[in-house]
Amino acid sequence: MTVLPNPFDRLPLFATDRELAVAIVGKERAAMWIRAVIPQLERKGFPRVDPLHDGRPVPLVKLFYDGYFGITAGFNAAAPDGEERLGLWKRPRSNRPKNKAGDL
Repeated sequence: MTVLPNPFDRLPLFATDRELAVAIVGKERAAMWIRAVIPQLERKGFPRVDPLHDGRPVPLVKLFYDGYFGITAGFNAAAPDGEERLGLWKRPRSNRPKNKAGDL
């Protein structure tokens, strides 16, 4: 199996929107992505342009996409955790199991 190179690895630490667009969606769709997609992503937490460096921090863009695709959530996040029985903890005291003397 051939592993493709990560396009983010070729970017500078702070990349322009054009550089990011080419790395993410390719040259053909870059202009559309800059115009239509970036404003939507910024509302969801996509890193803003750093005025001092005149670009977006690439490590944060990578981290954003990891979260966007659920990579940082881990594998257990999508698995059901069991049946919900919300009233169970409110049982009357008489129905609760009795502890033996000395149990904590």
